[in-house]
Amino acid sequence: MQLTLTGAEVLRPEGLQVSPLAMHDGLLVADPVGRHVDLSGYRILPGIVDMHGDGFERHLAPRRGAMKDLSQGLASAEAELAANGITTATLAQFWSWEGGMRGRDFALRFLEALQAYQGVGTDLRVQLRFEYSMLADYADFEQAVVDHAVPYVVFNDHLPHKALAKGKKPPRLTGQALKGGRSPEAHLALMQGLHDAMAQAEEAVAGLAARLAAKGVILGSHDDNTIEGRALWQSRGVTISEFPETREAAEAATDGAVLGAPNVVRGGSHSGNVSAADLIRAGLGDALASDYHYPAPRQAALMLAEEIGLQRAWALVSSGPAALLGLQDRGELNVGKRADLVVLDEQGRIGATIAAGRITYLSGAVAEAFMR
Repeated sequence: MQLTLTGAEVLRPEGLQVSPLAMHDGLLVADPVGRHVDLSGYRILPGIVDMHGDGFERHLAPRRGAMKDLSQGLASAEAELAANGITTATLAQFWSWEGGMRGRDFALRFLEALQAYQGVGTDLRVQLRFEYSMLADYADFEQAVVDHAVPYVVFNDHLPHKALAKGKKPPRLTGQALKGGRSPEAHLALMQGLHDAMAQAEEAVAGLAARLAAKGVILGSHDDNTIEGRALWQSRGVTISEFPETREAAEAATDGAVLGAPNVVRGGSHSGNVSAADLIRAGLGDALASDYHYPAPRQAALMLAEEIGLQRAWALVSSGPAALLGLQDRGELNVGKRADLVVLDEQGRIGATIAAGRITYLSGAVAEAFMR
């Protein structure tokens, strides 16, 4: 598509300015080309780069077992992503002892479906969230990362260690067991065995991290809550800290901290952790991620813009995450970058999303401007 957008305020690296924005062959170009569209009264911002989102799960399985054709679910998820201004989406897929949609077999099925999926333009990428207590899965997991060129792996530990150490039944055991296709007794025995072998897992994950890092895989840890814990992950080459739970852990995440956009929108963590907005006000955090709600990055950035300015706030959902993911070709509206952008009206509503020069979402008065 050859297109020049005129009249709008454009968020360039140097700030907002009214200037034409031209695109050709999926890239931003210096000189006006093709058809001109007058977007006076609107703002054009870089497309949102989402580093971590699992909102796609509800598209793949709106009800338990209703997931015959994953490509249809991916198409539905892509439509929601585009409607929320997301041009690069990292789909965070579990590889977990929880089973079901978060188990090994579904993860492999998801990887196959995503590899075969032909979308409308959104860059759909994958992050595998590995429960590193699963020692028996290390070889299969590592092979899957290689076979599917997975660019981003995050190490999780969601075992209820306190309950297991006391020999108690963890909360929600029965419901979780049913989702995993197990009896409550079998599920509890599985968790207990993984808990008992955590010392071995702590040794094994260091080797796994080293091997994946040598292959160029970006590595992250999840829910860091202490300085010592973050330092341990960093010593293993695990650079990114996703959703640090305390200010101390966020301060220790010197290689990159990803915060939850829903935390900002809610006004705090739903689980009692540190406020993402407070961290950002303190100059901490490099990216905001959708986590479980795709509208949240846009909402959070616009809310924060009232305090810290649009330039810095929008960087948390565009250039910041792009840099952490090693994507130097996007995140800013600069000549030579990918034509990834979103058009907002005065109320901050999305009228258009363009990914690599392709229109992925178009609505309302902005659609009328394109059709004139």
